[in-house]
This record gives sequence, C-alpha cells and structure tokens, in this order.
Amino acid sequence: MTKVSFGAHPFLLGFDQLERLVERTAKSDAGGYPPYNIEQTSDNSYRITLAVAGFAEDHLAITLEDRQLVVRGRQPETDSSRVFLHRGIAGRQFQRSFVLADGVEVTGASVENGLLHIDLSRTQPESVVQTIQIRKG
Repeated sequence: MTKVSFGAHPFLLGFDQLERLVERTAKSDAGGYPPYNIEQTSDNSYRITLAVAGFAEDHLAITLEDRQLVVRGRQPETDSSRVFLHRGIAGRQFQRSFVLADGVEVTGASVENGLLHIDLSRTQPESVVQTIQIRKG
C-alpha cells in the first residue's frame, strides 16, 4: 500500500513544506528533560517556560533558525573535589526545540527562580484581496 502524502493532494499546492515541518518536529523530541510549560498569555502571545535549575544565564543559549526555536543548556565541568552523597538535581546538557508558525516572533527571554521564560507574540496577518489580470495570448 502506498502512503498518500499530505503535500501531494491536488488542492493543496505548496504545502509540501508543511509535511517536512511535521516530520522535523517529530524528530526533535528530546524526551522529558528539561520539563517545560507552554501557556497562552493573551490572544496573540505565548510563553514557553523551561525548568533550568542549576543553569546560569551564560550556560543557556537560545537560537532561532528557519522557524525553529532551539534552547540549549550546557554547564561547565564540575569541581572534582565535590563529593555528592546523592545527586538529584540534573545538570546534564540539553537541547529542546520548538517549531514556530509563520508570524510568531520571539519578543524576549528571562531567567527567574530557576525557570527560563521565552515570550512569543503572533502578528496578525493582513487580509489581502488581489485581482489577477488575464493576459491575452
């Protein structure tokens, strides 16, 4: 049986990028670390909050490339003189990715009480009606 591609439907012209976007999103699953929340803060704004206990601001990097928001955390090497009897606070490096829709922009980021907040806003697209001229043959 052949798989029918979403982007191959005859009425959906130019949506092949959407299919690749869905595939890329499925591949970017990083498990459960670090845990995060996504909340809608108003009709056109959102906030992603990641639990980054133990990470300083300079241990975190946020990049946006081709509509993919990538958050990375990397701590420097730990002091070898420290002896842990129990280590329950995860300090391993991580990478967490989020795919943003067209018109969604990052408006800011902050670290507060072990939480990294990334604020996003959606710009409202203008509705455009366009008349197409028909050229004579």
